[in-house]
Amino acid sequence: MKIYQSKSFEKKVKKFNEKEKHELDNEIKQIIQNPSIGSEKKGDLRGIFVHKFNLQSQLYLLAYHFVNVENLELIMIGPHENYYRDLKTHLKNR
Repeated sequence: MKIYQSKSFEKKVKKFNEKEKHELDNEIKQIIQNPSIGSEKKGDLRGIFVHKFNLQSQLYLLAYHFVNVENLELIMIGPHENYYRDLKTHLKNR
């Protein structure tokens, strides 16, 4: 399975320290093993899955979708505050 990152996702991950990146890698591996681990969104965000997990004792959300059976795109990561609003804005501006 190929994994792609959006520019937004790359920028956020660059700011993480090594421990946070390691924990994020573990979460991505869980998504690959069980793609339905995240909940699929409805309405404007149809087709987007969001996986919730704790990173350094803070709740983070990771949005992803499947381009096809073999390709996974990581769209956005961030804390819960205003996350869905920012995700909708990001998807409109793509």
